[in-house]
Amino acid sequence: MSKLLFQPRYKCALAAMQTVHAIPRAIPVLHSGPGCGSKLNDNNGTSGMYSPNIFPCTSVSEKEVVFGGTGKLRSTIENALKIIDADLFVVLTGCTSEIIGDDVGEVVGEFSGASKKVIYANTPGFKGNNYEGHDWILQAIFDQYLPDRKAAVRKGLVNIFSAPPMQDAFWLGNLREIETLTAALGLTPNTIFGHQRGLPNINNIPDAELNLFIGPWSGLESVQFLEKKYKTPCLRCPALPIGAFETSKFLRTLAEKMNVDKTLAEKVISAREDEYYYYIERYSDIFLEQRIMSKRFVTVADAHYALAFTKFLVNDLGMFPTTQYITDDTPEKHRDFLKQEFRNLNYGIESDVVFCTDGEEIHRRIRETPFGGNPLILGSSWEKRLAAQINGIFVNVSYPMVSRMVINGHVAGYSGGLKALEDMYTEARERLAL
Repeated sequence: MSKLLFQPRYKCALAAMQTVHAIPRAIPVLHSGPGCGSKLNDNNGTSGMYSPNIFPCTSVSEKEVVFGGTGKLRSTIENALKIIDADLFVVLTGCTSEIIGDDVGEVVGEFSGASKKVIYANTPGFKGNNYEGHDWILQAIFDQYLPDRKAAVRKGLVNIFSAPPMQDAFWLGNLREIETLTAALGLTPNTIFGHQRGLPNINNIPDAELNLFIGPWSGLESVQFLEKKYKTPCLRCPALPIGAFETSKFLRTLAEKMNVDKTLAEKVISAREDEYYYYIERYSDIFLEQRIMSKRFVTVADAHYALAFTKFLVNDLGMFPTTQYITDDTPEKHRDFLKQEFRNLNYGIESDVVFCTDGEEIHRRIRETPFGGNPLILGSSWEKRLAAQINGIFVNVSYPMVSRMVINGHVAGYSGGLKALEDMYTEARERLAL
């Protein structure tokens, strides 16, 4: 018997429509029930060139369940091509259309000669969540949109992939910061999401010298697909670099992989570390003041942020992790790798990790944890009330994010680490002032 999901922290695979939404001039076409699109659009109120409220949708009803929905899908695509000013139409399937067995690929194939490209991805909710759906959509784009040709490698061109856009509130700011760091090494970053990216950058993907994947698992399979299709080597960085230690490590790893002059790389790292530690030293008295915040912390987040913040808080600040909770329903095949990464911390420190999607169980465990002070709790909006109950310092870093708005903010890199510290100690000092 299936159990209830209390305090959900992810959505069904169809919600990865946001992966398409984040690509300029690309739009999802939903072959699903009439309420799916609106119910799945709740990430930070994001809209953009195309509002999710106008995504084309077949609005599958009882009629289509009985007689099939391919006719309605065909007419929906035809009309979308007529009235929507987009360059890439990505048909995504919901549970109903998959259960009744509609041959979406056959219908989409009828539009191979259309003036705008039409492709499809199977994204039913019963198959997985939106972290997995992100991978499926990218693979569909790489398989059906990109040509089958030999790569014309452009020296220094680096494709960059990371967390699912919009599910991660900091997705855009983080990508831009990773671009900036990559460019500082004399390389050319290539990302496909956000302002002035999109299809032209997708077209550049086959010619990259390297595919850079930043994160524990979501999106990895699509990058591995590219590696097979174009023989482009992949560099996997398991943790988003936050703060000086992980960012400097990231830059050295990337520089070595791309044969960047070591002197140049060290010059870039030294300049940024000097600035970073200048700010740290200015506020060192605050960071060392035990009354403000205890040295214990816990994360309740997807694997992407649970790992990244654990490495940052241990390696840069010398804080001590309790059990960390990963809430994205990480596939079993990635869990041992993640557990090992949580042991790969400085000073011989290791962190236990629990994979759990049940908010009630997570909160019970945290209440029973002997923190010995007012702990730092990095989590979703669900953890705000919990933090108040156990006298903790709460910072909202993961989905759902209700109590804060992120426009172009980031936590990646040296500057992102400083911004994260601002958020943490602002919350801590505000409590001290009460």
